Amino acid sequence: MLFLLFQLGKERYALPANRVVEVVPLLDLKHLPQAPKGVAGIFNYRGRPVPAVDLCALTVGQSASERFSTRIIIVNYPDGHGTNHLLGLIAEHVTEMLRKDANDFLDPGVKLREAPYLGPILMDNQSPVQWIYEQRLLPEPVRNLLFSAAAV
Repeated sequence: MLFLLFQLGKERYALPANRVVEVVPLLDLKHLPQAPKGVAGIFNYRGRPVPAVDLCALTVGQSASERFSTRIIIVNYPDGHGTNHLLGLIAEHVTEMLRKDANDFLDPGVKLREAPYLGPILMDNQSPVQWIYEQRLLPEPVRNLLFSAAAV
């Protein structure tokens, strides 16, 4: 299985590559006043407005650094009704792919109710890599905010 690697702070994470629509450079965002924590704004993707979430801000409490390797990972994000919507995930060091068997990722033995998006861990020689379940990233109120207009 192929995974896209990225960092949140100093920690490494992975998304299955088949969940990724495209990886694009960090684009100019239309910021949304009073947006919830982690919602970075909206960007233009092929003529369509797409919401972007800063994974660093959402998970570790600090905005992603604007580096050459900071990217927007575009995924299909399911709303509460089973419809997929494009969502941009801003992450740092989005520069590597990794081919591993899904069974190489092990249950960490810890389930954090506040972080249902954290999956199993690969004990890599460089540093551990944790699988992110991107479909569990957004709390329901944020998901409803970002995708309610599209459902109308």
